[in-house]
Amino acid sequence: MVLGLWILLLPELFWKWHCASHQRPCNEHLLRDFGGAGLALAVVLCAAVATMERRLVLTSLVACPDSSVARLLFHARHLEPLSAGSAAGFMAPLGTAVLLPAALGWPAADGTAFGEPGSAGTGRRPE
Repeated sequence: MVLGLWILLLPELFWKWHCASHQRPCNEHLLRDFGGAGLALAVVLCAAVATMERRLVLTSLVACPDSSVARLLFHARHLEPLSAGSAAGFMAPLGTAVLLPAALGWPAADGTAFGEPGSAGTGRRPE
């Protein structure tokens, strides 16, 4: 949510950050579109956390890595202007954005996070 707001509201400031500015010239339209899309995904994630409705949780957990894999692969191929430490610090959150939703998706997919019948929980849904 923070990244989406930052890019949407202050694209020029985001572009000045050293990990972004080593690419092509700044495209404010593209940055604002990307920031808005990131913010929209954050809204879906917040709704999933607030409701803990299984279909919404699963949808959001699929949407997160779906949008993050392309970013991870692109940036992994364009690390040459960065020092090794900066590259590792840059790639760690991108990798986390792919792996964390996948790890959280296992209990959501089999129902254990929701106490559904046949799960490791109580076997009953909360009323």
